[in-house]
Amino acid sequence: MKCVWLGGLICASLLAAGTTDSETNINTRYTVEDVLVSTGTWTARVASENQQKLSSNLRKDILSLIGQKFNPATLDTLAHRLRRELHARTVEHRILRGKTPEYVQVVFDVSLNPARFDVSVPKFLYQSEQGWSGTVEGTATVGQQGFTLGLVSDDDVLVERYTGVEGRYEDAHLGTDRLHFSLEVDSYHESWNDVTLAAAPADQVYRARQNIQPMLTFLPSRQLSFSLGTSLEQLEGIEPAAHSLAANSVVAGARYRHTFEGSDFVQNVEGDYNMRAGMRPLASDFGYSRHRWRARYSLTRGNHTVSDELTAGVLMGNAPLFERFALGNSWSLRGWNKFDIGPIGGNRMLDNSVEYRYGALKVFYDTGAVWNSGSTAITRNSVGTGIREGCFTLAVAFPVREGRMDPVFMLGMNY
Repeated sequence: MKCVWLGGLICASLLAAGTTDSETNINTRYTVEDVLVSTGTWTARVASENQQKLSSNLRKDILSLIGQKFNPATLDTLAHRLRRELHARTVEHRILRGKTPEYVQVVFDVSLNPARFDVSVPKFLYQSEQGWSGTVEGTATVGQQGFTLGLVSDDDVLVERYTGVEGRYEDAHLGTDRLHFSLEVDSYHESWNDVTLAAAPADQVYRARQNIQPMLTFLPSRQLSFSLGTSLEQLEGIEPAAHSLAANSVVAGARYRHTFEGSDFVQNVEGDYNMRAGMRPLASDFGYSRHRWRARYSLTRGNHTVSDELTAGVLMGNAPLFERFALGNSWSLRGWNKFDIGPIGGNRMLDNSVEYRYGALKVFYDTGAVWNSGSTAITRNSVGTGIREGCFTLAVAFPVREGRMDPVFMLGMNY
């Protein structure tokens, strides 16, 4: 009788062990097809080129899961790292069926703390022609509402350097997840390049600028969004006795992003349109309309990525200087000095950039023109090379012209 009981226990132990081994074999049989990180306010595909929610190191390690056999222990380690980086209460992972047999999708479900505070540096960039530009922000998040206060000094984007304080309130759930509201309040002090002061009419130059901008954003889908709001700006003249001018405008825009995946490649398509219209009914001293279009396509296969980005702009009417288009900075016609191209910018703009990347290494070719209506557009070209790892970039660019070759260096972080 004792032998019977002993034999039964041994058989039960073997069956239990066999069941565990069988489950392990089943798990490791599947291959990871895709990885997503989901919170209550956003969901990000880690493989997306535009994903910037995570640090480059963590994103790279999570990306390494794709194409590998499913390993629960590795998921536990990455969930722990996600919890630390996102300051989350909990991070759990679940498995979904993949698009093809024997493949699965991994979803990290992140439960964020109801209130948190983050400090970020969206931009910290040195360009050898324009010097340093930077932004530092502190954001307090309570539920789906965010309060941001930032300091900025930027000589990269406009024909002026603007330095000051930016404040922003955002509500990512205005009755529904598809409707967002934001309110931005800015106060800047302007400084000008000598060639800009010499070229600009004296009554168009200002020493300070304040802006109040409420905005509604509607998201009918994850790929598409529409925005509408107003920008109420006051410009203080550079002369002590000069009166302030109002540059009040309607602001609208649309944005589209989509990713197409094949068996061994990823395609990203982006497009956006922005419109600003200064109107007399808004008590604006300027009457104008400004239109800007941007389209970008990229193809990634393994470590190789090829991208092409096209930007165009049209400005009509009497507009303040900050609305004029400028090329020759850290992202357009790299290698040229924007003050040599157009000291006060232009009301017409066309720019195209082609880039090839192998891992962190990149080479690029830029071509574009900025001009005023009624004048002849002069097309300029530049070439360059560098490295980009996450948001960090280091590059050298050369303007293509006869007579001399003056390189421009760029270093820093730019989201």
